Amino acid sequence: MSKIIVIGSGFSGLSAASYLAASGHEVHIYEKNDQEGGRARQFVSDSGYTFDMGPSWYWMPGVFEKFFNDFGHKVSDFYELKLLDPSFEIVYGKYETMQIPENFEELCILFESIEAKSSAKLRKFMDEAEYKYKTGIENLVYKPGLSLTEFADMDLLKGIFRLQVFSSFSKHVRDHFKNLKLIALMEFPVLFLGAMPQDTPALYSLMNYAGLKLGTWYPMGGFKKVIDGMVAVAKSKDVIFHLNANVEKINIENKQAKSITVNGETIYCDAIIASADYHHVESKLLEAEYRNYSDAYWDKKTFAPSCLIYYIGLNKKVKSLQHHTLFFDEDLFIHSKEIYKTPQWPTKPLFYVCCPSQTDDSVAPPGHENLFLLMPIAPGLIDNEETREKYFEVMIERLEKQSGEDIKSFIDYKKSYCINDFITDYNSYKGNAYGLANTLSQTAILKPKIKNKKLNNLYYTGQLTVPGPGVPPSIISGKVAADEVLKYLNKL
Repeated sequence: MSKIIVIGSGFSGLSAASYLAASGHEVHIYEKNDQEGGRARQFVSDSGYTFDMGPSWYWMPGVFEKFFNDFGHKVSDFYELKLLDPSFEIVYGKYETMQIPENFEELCILFESIEAKSSAKLRKFMDEAEYKYKTGIENLVYKPGLSLTEFADMDLLKGIFRLQVFSSFSKHVRDHFKNLKLIALMEFPVLFLGAMPQDTPALYSLMNYAGLKLGTWYPMGGFKKVIDGMVAVAKSKDVIFHLNANVEKINIENKQAKSITVNGETIYCDAIIASADYHHVESKLLEAEYRNYSDAYWDKKTFAPSCLIYYIGLNKKVKSLQHHTLFFDEDLFIHSKEIYKTPQWPTKPLFYVCCPSQTDDSVAPPGHENLFLLMPIAPGLIDNEETREKYFEVMIERLEKQSGEDIKSFIDYKKSYCINDFITDYNSYKGNAYGLANTLSQTAILKPKIKNKKLNNLYYTGQLTVPGPGVPPSIISGKVAADEVLKYLNKL
């Protein structure tokens, strides 16, 4: 039995720890915050609101199911999933709304009502996206990204053109649809993948399949229920958790990561998986000679957005709100450009409103509403209270116009979260919220390596390495990293 340390208890850290412990190893998780979950933490306000602090879109349910199945469980052992219908709502110019039905046949009818012959094109688009999804989720995403030889699979090579790795997502969408509303609907998922649609490979139409065909779900009680389930799995395999345990240094002896320093104490181990921010681990926990990448390397990388979040409690119900609402009433291209090309606070922002109390009575007091307002922004911007408040007013004003109701006067809880908080709580590089962008030059073997090149027992996992940003990819990343550690230990 080897002793393995996992730094961080987000989705990837919990996943890695569970697989390693299930293989018979002694596993310890060190978490700097006072609860497990990383970005998926939850807090309860004094006024009785329960807020998920991070993820709110439950897509790719099969990935969650596979994780729990691998340990003899199923999702329903830990939380109840509810399929949302409509999946979400989009607000266009002049506050015109489009509700996206859960049923695909109804979605085809909706498309046809907006653009003639588009339903047939949607079916073709989704058939291609399904191939990419199944190939990607069952094959590509489980590659560690260490060598090109991983992709020397004849079936994979035969299908490389169908995967459309080298063509633009934006062009792919526009080859199928002309109506700007439909284009915005199809392009929105990649906004959170970390690049403009023009710079994202068409491979990622698999996200459209995930969202529009497999459905948008909600874990009753909030996303923290997923974390609680994963923690339960880890503890059932005897993973030991250490909270309020800030890792200060990774100590090296004879080109081995021999120990970590936590709150001044030295803890020895046989291997380490860093689920914390990759850049932070390299720049703050490792001496320069043992780092995979320099600060100049990270500075050149394209990062997914950060975001300005407001957690809002209302002492009234809002009849017109859906669980998920996307405000696309301004120009997606301009906002995307101000995130990725000319980083600045947006001139006319798009934003997102989540209202889980429309689905789940447990997250707000009776007769109250729980709101989560999120505006994607470029990482690394100057973040202060005055700027936060300016954009809060913009979002609330537009939400009031869309809903036709007074909202601001009924706010009885309000808390903001932005770049400075991501840095403080998660050591997040430039305060990014979602990891490294899925551009062509940052895909698969071109992502930061999952293994330290100079230390054979230090590995990385999470949204800054393979397979990429998002909750399901992070869960997969943990398994990939665990598998690599097991290969290393088996050679000893």
